[in-house]
Amino acid sequence: MAENKLAELSMDFAVKILKLTDGMKGHYSIVNQLERSATSIGANIREAKYAHSRPDFIAKLQIALKECYEAEYWLELMQKAELLSPDIAGNILHDCGVIRRMLIASINTAKGKLQ
Repeated sequence: MAENKLAELSMDFAVKILKLTDGMKGHYSIVNQLERSATSIGANIREAKYAHSRPDFIAKLQIALKECYEAEYWLELMQKAELLSPDIAGNILHDCGVIRRMLIASINTAKGKLQ
């Protein structure tokens, strides 16, 4: 059940990012990096559903977590550079944080089942 929620949240997050960046002018490289990392989170979570083994499952979720941290970085950079308003950045960073915490919990649970 938690995996479905995580998949749903990551899809919603990716859609929010794509809508946010759709009208942004300039700073193409930062926007591109944000879009790539934000959409990669859900793709790796989806891949994890079909992992060959528990270690493969954990590896996919760890990649998703790394992408989540990267998306968070780009959002913080855009906020500090005043490319995003504090309200918008705060809301999206909150969503990113929720996904990050869920990924960490899922990884820790999966690692616990390895032992």
